[in-house]
Amino acid sequence: MFYEIVRGRRSVRVYDGRVVPRDVLTRILEAARWAPSAHNAQPWRFIVIYEDDVKRRLAKAMADAWFNDLRRDGVPEQEALKIVEEESMKRFTESPVLMVVCLTMKDMDRYPDERRMKAEYVMAVQSVAAAVQNMLLAAYVEGLGACWVCAPLFCQNVVKEVLKLPEDFEPQAILTLGYPIGEYKPPTRKPLSEIVWVLTSKEGMTPWEI
Repeated sequence: MFYEIVRGRRSVRVYDGRVVPRDVLTRILEAARWAPSAHNAQPWRFIVIYEDDVKRRLAKAMADAWFNDLRRDGVPEQEALKIVEEESMKRFTESPVLMVVCLTMKDMDRYPDERRMKAEYVMAVQSVAAAVQNMLLAAYVEGLGACWVCAPLFCQNVVKEVLKLPEDFEPQAILTLGYPIGEYKPPTRKPLSEIVWVLTSKEGMTPWEI
């Protein structure tokens, strides 16, 4: 059953508009809450957005930031406008629920040196990612589609300002959630022989064989 869930989950970007019940979201958030985390610090924070007005304000601010980046990259104005409209404005405003995933270092360990603090921050990022994976799998079990969007990483201050987030909340991702439209084919995956090796003192690294 578990392996079917892992293989069946897809990134879904088009939803039918039905409201996602609060109890369904609660179960998904509970799944996130039970993810593993460094020191059990649970450095994740989640902002649930239902209201269309808030979605529009967030999408518009992020789209403006992305548009400016595209123009600096030399993308023609009309092409840049089309990209941000289809990939940012439409995606976020047409999603029944947006889940803004944030990281906080509030309960992580503190060190006097930059090297260890950098490692501690990476541990927090990994912990948040584990919580997101739990949410994606739980959403699939609940019959929902979801998509993990990392766009907030490129405009964290914009997201924080629009949503008036606490100072220690660092936006890491947005999950779009809703009931999916259409069928989604399985994505390609590299074979285990390309991504897994067995290490022995005699032979060194050898590809994993089934």
